[in-house]
Amino acid sequence: MAKTRTRARSRKTAPRRTSRPAASGRTRPPLHGVRVIDMTRVLAGPFCTMSLGDMGAEVIKVEEPGKGDDTRGWPPFVHGEATYFLSVNRNKKSLTLDLKAPDGQEILRRLLASADVVVENFRPGTMERLGFGYETLERANPRLIYCSISGFGESGPEAHRPGYDLIVQGESGVMDITGFPDGPPVKVGNSIGDLVAGMAAAQGITLALLSRSQTGKGQKVEIGMLDVMASLLTYQAGLYWNAGGRPARRGNEHPSIVPYEVFKAQDVYITLGVANNSLWDRTCKALDRPDLIKDPRFDTEANRVTNRKVLVPLLNEILGARPADEWLARLDKAGVPAGRIKSVAEVCESAHLRARGMMVSLAHPKAGSIRVMGVPVRLHDTPGGAQAAPPLLGQHTDEVLTKLLRMPKARVEKLRAAGVV
Repeated sequence: MAKTRTRARSRKTAPRRTSRPAASGRTRPPLHGVRVIDMTRVLAGPFCTMSLGDMGAEVIKVEEPGKGDDTRGWPPFVHGEATYFLSVNRNKKSLTLDLKAPDGQEILRRLLASADVVVENFRPGTMERLGFGYETLERANPRLIYCSISGFGESGPEAHRPGYDLIVQGESGVMDITGFPDGPPVKVGNSIGDLVAGMAAAQGITLALLSRSQTGKGQKVEIGMLDVMASLLTYQAGLYWNAGGRPARRGNEHPSIVPYEVFKAQDVYITLGVANNSLWDRTCKALDRPDLIKDPRFDTEANRVTNRKVLVPLLNEILGARPADEWLARLDKAGVPAGRIKSVAEVCESAHLRARGMMVSLAHPKAGSIRVMGVPVRLHDTPGGAQAAPPLLGQHTDEVLTKLLRMPKARVEKLRAAGVV
């Protein structure tokens, strides 16, 4: 992606290079040579830029001197380092910079002149007030991909609102359909709004880079968390718009498939997914109940939905008679989708995920050996990877300023004394 600029390069701008060479004997990862200036914090933005770093991009994370990303101060900690921050900031360099100081703004301008991508998740209007809005940066660097992540987007009557994950989960309709019918709305167990917004941003950036390879021009990528979360409604929105339905909380029930929910075996809870008649036949045989195959109440997908209130208690009675391991072995042998509901601890010790490379140990300068989830996108010819531990606050400030921007060390020390870096 690192192509010759269409304009003359400023003498102050450093030569383009990546910070992490490709592993010996392997093809370079797909974003090798792409420089990303990460001006995000908390989760949606950092998750996006971590994904880019995993695929080989050089990610320079700009943080406030003395404070850094908000999550650096969120407990729990390991040897003084926040586990939250550690989970979404690998494969990055940390540069501390006071964006309110003129010298800090000048350093950022020089960085952006050599950048392929900038990602920010300030409230709409903040970057413009700092002098770094898209129109300004686009004039200086027409090849720049500018990604903005906000809660409610940059247009519409609610664009001014701050967007936290919990608020967007509630306003997107997702909480309205999460939980049991006789209980209150429930948020998803992790910060799904932030995470899917980060995934959408990474997708938008890679699409913009692909477009730039064809046109030579960058563009703005705008991600609204509410837009992304609302898009997840899919068939629920389709039910409302096109069939006159009103989606509501159903607990673990699926509106169109039965059985497709949680059941209690003799010892623990399991899930069972029977989405067609072939699977229903195999399920009945695995449960030693072949008589249910032709039962007119359950012999079609539609009949099983209609008679859900009879079928689900019956299956709970059958499954409750034996331990989960026995049922899961039978169902697996029959080719029926089923599984145990595992704790986070069990997932983090999963032999299957370990074999898939999803548990990675990284050496951190303060926290010691830390474990992080690996890269879920598996490119067989040009793989990415979790290579570098999350940085200490300002760990790479000197490197970026002296090597990338070719700034004399004496100048860096003066900036540090003034609190600019």
